[in-house]
Formats: sequence, C-alpha cells, structure tokens
Amino acid sequence: MLKKWSRLRVGPRTMKTALAVTLSIIMVSFYGSSTSNLIFATIGALSAMGATFKESVSSSVSQIAAVVFGALAGVLLLSLHLPPLPASGIGVIVVITFYNLLRLKISPTLACIVVVTICNLTSTTPFVYAMERIWDTAIGLLVGMLINLFIFPYDNSKQIRNTIYRLDKELILYLEDMFDGDENLPNVNKMVTSLDEINHGLKIFSDQKLLYHRKKQRNDLHSLWDCEEKARQLVLHLEILSALPFPGVLNPYNRERLERNGAKIRDQRIPAEPSELDVVTNFHVSQVLDLRRELINGLREN
Repeated sequence: MLKKWSRLRVGPRTMKTALAVTLSIIMVSFYGSSTSNLIFATIGALSAMGATFKESVSSSVSQIAAVVFGALAGVLLLSLHLPPLPASGIGVIVVITFYNLLRLKISPTLACIVVVTICNLTSTTPFVYAMERIWDTAIGLLVGMLINLFIFPYDNSKQIRNTIYRLDKELILYLEDMFDGDENLPNVNKMVTSLDEINHGLKIFSDQKLLYHRKKQRNDLHSLWDCEEKARQLVLHLEILSALPFPGVLNPYNRERLERNGAKIRDQRIPAEPSELDVVTNFHVSQVLDLRRELINGLREN
C-alpha cells in the first residue's frame, strides 16, 4: 500500500511543467485572454517539456509546423467556399493523409484542430487567426524550453550509475549460484536486461544539454559509455559460462577473489589436475572479476 501511494510524489519535472503552463498563460493574457490563447499556449508549454534537449527541440518544431500546416490547409479550404461541416471533414482527411504520405511519426491532432477551427471561423479572418495561434504556440514553446533547460535540467546519470551498481549485485548473486555445489547453471537474462537499461539510459543522457556543466557532462558521458562497454564484455563472459555443460572447479586464486568480492562459495570440490572445463571456467571467472574491478573503479573515479 505504501509503495502504491509513493507514486503520488510530485517531482521536479511536474513542478516545471506546471510553472511553464502558468507563465505561458500569463504572457498570452497580456494581449487579450481567450480560450484559444490559453489552449495553444498550454500545448506549446507542454510540448517543450521533453526529457532531453533534442526531444524538446524536435517537439517544438513539430508543433509549430502543425499549426502552420493546419492554418494553410484551412485557408485553402475556405477559398473553395465550402460549407463549414464538409470543409472540416475534408480538412481532417487532407491533414492525416499528408502526415501518412510523409510518414511522419508525430501526431496530426494539433493540425486537425487548427484546420477545423479555421473552417468554422465566424469572428475573425483565417489569416489573423492563424498568426495568433502560431504566436500563442511559440510563446508556450519558448517558455517551456527555457524552463526545461535552466530549472532542474533533466539528468539521468544517477539512474544509470544505480543500474550499473544493481548489475554488479546481480553479478555476485550469479557467481554464488554458479558455484553453489550443484551442476545447475544460473540464467544471465536479468543482467542482460540491466545492460539494455544502461544502454537506453546512456542514449537519453547523450541527447541532454546540461548548459551549466557542459564539460562535466561530456566527461560523465565518456566515462559512463566506458563503463557500459566493460559491463557488456562482462556479461559476454557470463553468457559463455552459462553455456558450459556444468561449472568447472575453481582454482584457489579465483575462489579467494570471489570470496573477497562478497560471494559465498558453497562448492567444496578440491582442485586436482585441471581439466579443460576447469581452465575455461577459471579463465572467464578471472576475466569477469577483472572487468568488475575496472567497472567499479570507473564509477568511483567519476
């Protein structure tokens, strides 16, 4: 129950979004508040609150383009002197067809709203309405972009590091399971999932623009990609271990290293003349432990 209620936490991004919407509404209200002013300014502010700078810019460009295209389509349909109802239906078809033709991944919703509104205008000219909506949207986008960049800029590097530390804990559990005294080999899928999360998080981090710490961001990104590469190599060695018919016997050096790293080894087999399986097992265990040391050192130095 407590875990369920913990999701109701109001985070910085939620507060930033509310602030962007509020400021956008205040700004557009200076030249006459109307429903359209508020709606388009709000849409602009919300669209600019992407997790990364690249995402925010892409969303802002798509919103402005949607308003412009919807306005042009609406003006064109009005020039044909069609009644409002059929003009609205044809306008929606035109917009959606155009988006599909260009294989745009963005939603045509805003462009459809603009074209339908223009087709049903009674109080102002289409050109004036179009320019006002472009202006309202631009204000919302600008306010949202500035707030997104300068107030609590999104930084997921901490989450990436936490995922790497989680992978490290999974690694110790994996090695304990491998050398628990039976011939059953553990599954590496959990660590592969963690590795995918690290990779996905780094792609997001690489799209961020932390203006105050640009040099630090580059250094962090380089360091974290280096950690990701070591983690990938580490998981590759574990996958090879998982493909063995059964675990080989640990040599004293690797046993001591594993125990020093916190693993509880219950396999009591005594090393004798090493078999090929023992050699392969100890090689990959040694590589895993070397990579783990480099991985943890890389995180601590950053």
